[in-house]
Amino acid sequence: MKLLKEVILEKGKVRGDDVLKVDSFLNHQLDINLLNEIGKEFKNRFKDDNITKILTIEASGIAIAVIAAQYFNVPVVFAKKVESKNVDNDNAYESKIYSFTKGKTYSTKVCKDYLNDTDNILVVDDFLANAQAALGLKDLVNQSGANLAGIGIVIEKGFQGGGKLLRDNGIRVESLAIINSMSKDGIDFA
Repeated sequence: MKLLKEVILEKGKVRGDDVLKVDSFLNHQLDINLLNEIGKEFKNRFKDDNITKILTIEASGIAIAVIAAQYFNVPVVFAKKVESKNVDNDNAYESKIYSFTKGKTYSTKVCKDYLNDTDNILVVDDFLANAQAALGLKDLVNQSGANLAGIGIVIEKGFQGGGKLLRDNGIRVESLAIINSMSKDGIDFA
């Protein structure tokens, strides 16, 4: 997606060889015009897949999922990473997900009332690095008996192998920008 790549080059900040800060437009402060274009692009790529729900993980994926959902006219479900009295543990799907960014493992939960075997799910997230979040969300979809139509990623760090892992396992992944490498000298897109 040309616009996304332009914004990454203009506003993204590379930290080391594996961290790209996009907090000025994607996951702290939000560029709503860019998010609208991202939502339209996901709709375009998955327009023939009869999506019934969009699934993401809190917190960074929520804004992206909500904007995309308006184009699909479907609900958004998000996996909660925090213990909550609002989620009945006996009525929830649960998966463990390791966060590359935070360096820790989270227990994520989705109430069984919101995912079921008649659903056709699109998973949406901001980043794909090692695929741990995507695999955890896929696990939640599998537990529910729903169909995983595909995974929509805003930025894939191709050099970290998560996208290859998912694709090699037959999972459809649509990444709007794939980074081959990055350093203080610049970003190389696929």
